[in-house]
Amino acid sequence: MTNTKRIVRAGLLTCIALIIFVVEMQIPLPVSVPGMKLGLANIVTVYAVYVLSVKETALILTARLILGAVFSGNISALLFSASGGFMCLTAMLILSRFIDKKHIWLCSMFGAVFHNLGQIIAAAAVTGTLSVFAYLPLLTVFGCIAGLFTGICAQTAVNRTEKN
Repeated sequence: MTNTKRIVRAGLLTCIALIIFVVEMQIPLPVSVPGMKLGLANIVTVYAVYVLSVKETALILTARLILGAVFSGNISALLFSASGGFMCLTAMLILSRFIDKKHIWLCSMFGAVFHNLGQIIAAAAVTGTLSVFAYLPLLTVFGCIAGLFTGICAQTAVNRTEKN
């Protein structure tokens, strides 16, 4: 694939992730837990882990995190998004070597748990207290559910694009 096609593909995936992010911001969750959301834009990241290079995937994630913070008007949340996002990406890149394309949903679930862990670590660093780790069990359960959903979506996208 040419460099131009790679750049266009990364740009399109970044745009898709940002559109999903903006739409998700408009969806109210039935539970009111601070910082909790479905993370639907992560579908693109999970897809990229299995289809693109590490460099392209990291570039898409970085662009999504920065532009998402700008679009939401919440630059202060970038620290939490980045710590969770890159911890999630690192875990999924490692796990994708052992988890095949038939079980992308499993890799996504682990990624969601590591995303939450990264955010809790950032919160502990910012607040200077370890009491934020009490929030981790709830985030882990919700992260597994959200990770399963995003993983199934990413797995479907990977399977369909491979057929074409």
